[in-house]
Amino acid sequence: MIGLMKTVSSIAVNDVGAANRFYRESVGLDVTSDERGVLWLRIDEDNSVLVYPKPGHEPATYTVLNFMVEDVAQAVDELAAAGVQMLRYDGFPTDDRGIHHTAARSIAWFADPAGNVLSVAQER
Repeated sequence: MIGLMKTVSSIAVNDVGAANRFYRESVGLDVTSDERGVLWLRIDEDNSVLVYPKPGHEPATYTVLNFMVEDVAQAVDELAAAGVQMLRYDGFPTDDRGIHHTAARSIAWFADPAGNVLSVAQER
């Protein structure tokens, strides 16, 4: 291939400070910044997401990052306790918590302060 060692996803934001607080305090991730001032969201030992400032940032109209969890209801409850509101979309009915259930998975969407759409999802 191309000597691939690993991949790193990235997300643009309009306010790195707000993103830092959100991902650290509301989502509960280990967040560090590097010498350029960009953030690294540590998912686990092998996976991180780069969060960088982009002037004039326009959030995507689709989900940019999915957090696969063991218990989506618990994840939604924890996010809600941190003040995060679940998003609801036409054509995707949800339960009272804002979780959409299918035969394959359960998923709930939310947004970071820059408007990037994220989800927590549980495979069935």
